[in-house]
Amino acid sequence: MAVTELPGKPRRAETRARLSQVGALGAAAGLPLISFAFILGIWALVGASGAVPEAIFPAPWSVWQATVEMWQNGTLQTDLAKSLGRAAVGFGIGATLGVALGLLTGRVALVRTLLNPFLNLLRPIPAIALVPVAIVWFGIGEGSKYFVVSYTVFLTVWFNTHHGMEYVPETYLRASRSLGASRLREFLTVVLPAAAPHIFAGIRLGVALAFLSLVAAELSGASSGIGFRLQEARQYVRTDRMFSLLIILGILGAVADLIVHRIGKSLVHWEQG
Repeated sequence: MAVTELPGKPRRAETRARLSQVGALGAAAGLPLISFAFILGIWALVGASGAVPEAIFPAPWSVWQATVEMWQNGTLQTDLAKSLGRAAVGFGIGATLGVALGLLTGRVALVRTLLNPFLNLLRPIPAIALVPVAIVWFGIGEGSKYFVVSYTVFLTVWFNTHHGMEYVPETYLRASRSLGASRLREFLTVVLPAAAPHIFAGIRLGVALAFLSLVAAELSGASSGIGFRLQEARQYVRTDRMFSLLIILGILGAVADLIVHRIGKSLVHWEQG
């Protein structure tokens, strides 16, 4: 005897599935908020207790007042625009060169032999160590900032791209060649898609390093920007402004990382997680 399924049962199951998805999204969005609220609560308690002097560890409300003050006098908007512009230009130059050279060193033996030892020698050199050289080469203008940021991003993106290109599974290549694919078709349809997750991982890491090296470049030889304003706040012992600028820098980096992550996830849809 056949069992007739009730008409409302599939609809109720679909509703439960949707509610489960909404609940999962809500939990994913709520966990960071809980974390931030917890840290902010501890911070506020320490500030209200007066256990630590304001000059050393300012309370949240002091940091907020400093942020409003910088916004009202217009310095914050100017510094944000300058820093974001420098980070964007430096990142664009470094990421483009890194991907292009990584493709070459990953697949062309001659280029790999000539350049890899030199590039690996450059990788341990921190961005801040290049600031004096950049100032000598490009002056205290925008060129030195672009150079420091693009240098840091370039090496990171190059390394990840090279790694992705070099370690494409050999079975993929053998399968494409057995099907008669040309070298160009093999590169576009097999090698590049297989290396794409590594490339976007390098680009994502390059975004974070762009902001890191940007501050190093702006700490000397600059008259505007987040790094310059941090240096100025240190000279006047304005820790409230220092905390404000550091928080803003963290927010900018997190937003940029999220944007790149979303773009990479949509483009490299075959590689999830």
